[in-house]
Amino acid sequence: MLQVNNIDVFYGNIHALKDISLEVNEGEIVTLIGANGAGKSTLLKTISGLLKPKHGHILYLTQQIAGKPAQGIVKSGISHVPEGRRVFSNMSVEENLELGAYLRNDREQIKKDIQQVYELFPRLDERRKQLSGTLSGGEQQMLAMGRALMAKPKLLLLDEPSMGLAPLIVKQIFEIIQMVNQQGTTVLLVEQNANMALSVADRAYVIETGKIVLSGTAKELQESEEVKAAYLGGL
Repeated sequence: MLQVNNIDVFYGNIHALKDISLEVNEGEIVTLIGANGAGKSTLLKTISGLLKPKHGHILYLTQQIAGKPAQGIVKSGISHVPEGRRVFSNMSVEENLELGAYLRNDREQIKKDIQQVYELFPRLDERRKQLSGTLSGGEQQMLAMGRALMAKPKLLLLDEPSMGLAPLIVKQIFEIIQMVNQQGTTVLLVEQNANMALSVADRAYVIETGKIVLSGTAKELQESEEVKAAYLGGL
């Protein structure tokens, strides 16, 4: 579904991504793990059109998308849930969800899809008229995911969904990621909580200082001494 081939990304003179290649097959959950500042978020921003690679190709369903405008990439079926949630805080939960469907004009189906989001996230249903800026961190993360799903993506990019959340909420968020995947959405997940990420993923890549240094099935990486020492707390 997604092929990233030998991309280089720069912030000014800083070489943020160095000859990165990875692939995501339809139906998979693929996770990218690595320390803070390793380049994980930069990679998602490049896939979703917020950054342009200097070299390399990004193919989505065999079409070249590197350098395409972000709106066109959303329209083609890729939704990005950014780090830090980024909900529209002065708008209600429901208005945020409606905004997620801004490229669609099938009004009746949009209403049904909002209901589906409420079924997936019952907490949001209880707070549908509440200003999203007054929600807890966990509720805002649910809203950011629900808003991304309103674009009907085939591929969902998730950036640090567990950041700053209580362990119980993290568990809930990861259960929902698995449900979304089981309902037919492919997921590329960036996550610092390597234990949780590897527990739900099919395959994984490890990124260090802008380079992919390891890849394999999630099980292989969970059992790798190198990964245990660096990312799994030596478990």
